[in-house]
Amino acid sequence: MPDRLTARAAIAAVATEFEEFVESGVADHDTDGDGPLSWAGYADSRARAAARTGEEESVVHGLASVGGRSCVLVSFEFGFLGGSLGQRTGDLLEAAYEAARTRRLPLVSLIATGGSRMQEGMVALTQLQRVARASARLRAAGPAQLAVLRDPTTGGGWATLGAGADVILALPGAQVGFAGSRVRPADADPHAYTAEGQLAAGQIDAVVPPDELPETVARWLQALHAPGSPAPGPAPVPDALSATGLPVTGWDAAPHAPGSPAPGPAPVPDALSATGLPVTGWDAVRQARSPSRPRAEAYLDAYFDHRLPLGGDRCGGTDPGLRCGFGRRDGRTIAYVAQCGTATRPAGYRTAARVIRLADRLGVPVLTLIDTPGAANDAEAERAGAGAAIADTFAAIAEAGVPVTTLVIGEGGSGGALALAAPGNTYVTQDSYFSVIAPESAAAILKRTPDEVRTTADQLRLRPQDLVELGIARAVVGPVPPGL
Repeated sequence: MPDRLTARAAIAAVATEFEEFVESGVADHDTDGDGPLSWAGYADSRARAAARTGEEESVVHGLASVGGRSCVLVSFEFGFLGGSLGQRTGDLLEAAYEAARTRRLPLVSLIATGGSRMQEGMVALTQLQRVARASARLRAAGPAQLAVLRDPTTGGGWATLGAGADVILALPGAQVGFAGSRVRPADADPHAYTAEGQLAAGQIDAVVPPDELPETVARWLQALHAPGSPAPGPAPVPDALSATGLPVTGWDAAPHAPGSPAPGPAPVPDALSATGLPVTGWDAVRQARSPSRPRAEAYLDAYFDHRLPLGGDRCGGTDPGLRCGFGRRDGRTIAYVAQCGTATRPAGYRTAARVIRLADRLGVPVLTLIDTPGAANDAEAERAGAGAAIADTFAAIAEAGVPVTTLVIGEGGSGGALALAAPGNTYVTQDSYFSVIAPESAAAILKRTPDEVRTTADQLRLRPQDLVELGIARAVVGPVPPGL
């Protein structure tokens, strides 16, 4: 079992400064009595918990500085009745969310709770509705919510503050799950209720060792608090190999919110290979499928100074063939979604949509890298809702009020690739192609023989230069000349 820090020790482990909020406006809910249910001995239990922990409730909240970044911080005291949520806990949590909303600061929750407080019955359970409402108000106002799951994080605390956060980190070995250890089925797989199990199931974003937590939280606060920085100017557009061009979309000029400047688009990445333009359509397909071609990881490493990955669709799935998250480049925060050359699964599309919508809410530009033969089309993908997941990704791109920049770095296979492409702001590399469907599949649909696949590739006009001439792409991006 991991070490269980007190609420204040957990605060000290991540924050360099902390100023506890004065509890003005927090109601006195019969603090000397046995609570709303007149539960015999409840007052004595609270008194013993207070004497043991030095706290008056199961949460501590205040204004904190983490790595020089300000936030509102909530920390649970598990030693106070198992970190349970009662009516007064709800008051304190609601006050913390409201402070984050009015100050326009991120909210960081250091969670360690067993769930709702039995001695307050339904009064305790309804605090989850208060927390959910306060969280929704903060989300509507813009600031991000980051949760750190300590041991244990179960019940309503997991199902509101934890699972409802924008970014979810966990400490190694922490017990995480809606069902606590005393109420889950006796034959349940214990791994499913751990931080590591929840990471594998796509429910959290990262398991972070304690010694790395302060820097990780600080970097996330830097990335998620982007609206406070001045909006950068537009990125330079690379030279096109064809002069057709497309008009810049409304994203480039529309403000993210009333009175706020629009973020500049993410710069287009430099191409990492110099294959030259393909002569035929099949040459384009061959170059895009070459095992030696640079993949998404190489592009992301070259593009960002550092990255903070987000993973999982929050529905029980992950896609190892997709990279998502936020990164820093030349002092700017940019969100990214990158396909890695495999068929993208429904969990990947759901994760992509989640990241794009978070970036949109925070006013952060988005970069997408396209490289997929298409969406996964096996029976498992269909059962997992491939169509709905792809549709939601199309919607996330279409609804985005921040600029989205797309670079096709390899295969662009059908709607599975198009779902992540920015209309009017898509670029292509020399070793890429984009097609309504792969030429082999096109030939099969048209009832052509296998030896007609290459001719079909030519007819599809899928080469990079074709895409520019057709107005699908704005330009072909070449490698940076030596010495520049």
